[in-house]
Amino acid sequence: MGYGLPSKQTVNAVDGRLQARNVPVGCRLWTLDGERTIQTTVVAVATVRVCEVVDVVTDHVTFTVAPDQMLGTPDGWVHARDATGTVLAWTPARKLCRTRLIIKPGYELGYLIGANCADGTVGKNYVSLVVNDEVFAARFAACLTAATGLPARLEAVTRPSGYLQRDAPGFRVRVVSSYLADLMRQYVGGDAHHMRQRFPRVVLRDRETFEGFLDGYTDGDGFRPKTWSGRLLVSGNAPFLSELAQVVGARVTPRAALPFTLYSYRLDPHRGFLVNGHLARLPW
Repeated sequence: MGYGLPSKQTVNAVDGRLQARNVPVGCRLWTLDGERTIQTTVVAVATVRVCEVVDVVTDHVTFTVAPDQMLGTPDGWVHARDATGTVLAWTPARKLCRTRLIIKPGYELGYLIGANCADGTVGKNYVSLVVNDEVFAARFAACLTAATGLPARLEAVTRPSGYLQRDAPGFRVRVVSSYLADLMRQYVGGDAHHMRQRFPRVVLRDRETFEGFLDGYTDGDGFRPKTWSGRLLVSGNAPFLSELAQVVGARVTPRAALPFTLYSYRLDPHRGFLVNGHLARLPW
């Protein structure tokens, strides 16, 4: 069916958006190299007539391409026609010209990602960690600076504790960087919420980075048993743990299901009723 874009589909040129039909030889376009944006140059332009195109609808935008057009994913390339349910490589177009961090791979990067997956927060333009353990927070700050070059410092903070019924002391590391925030979301599949994040396969690039990831996650949501050599990791995100378990050959032990008491109602003359404002009904 051919490859390419329909004539009116826009592409991200270095000098601004252009429709596909207006991209000349010599034009510079933005592209992605891993998490970095780089420039590439058009050296030839070809056209082909087709009878079918597909719309690719993502969380961010909709664009139109040929069914056979290859699209980048964290695990390689996929045809547009087969992209349903796939996480696509993406970067905000309005941020293409911003200054990019040079990320240094290794133990510190792995620790940064692991600690963030366990206890961190990724905002719109910041990454932060608030914990009770000063040593953990200091290690996170040091690894963040070593991996990204961004200055990170420790702050003493207080936060409300429902268990203690009073404010409890803690420590915070917070770095404002929209690029780092976008990068952390990309590493975990686009959504950094702890219950929706995916296992960040970027930490599998080498053993040192993976060891850092395990140490960072363990310091946040795990512990090292005293009676045997290993780590025990805890998460409410079962798919995340299942992916990690497949990588290391470990066992996932799900929490036993809790029993629930269900109440049903026979109503007359109308069978519908509201649940938090949402209409529901029973079959009888």
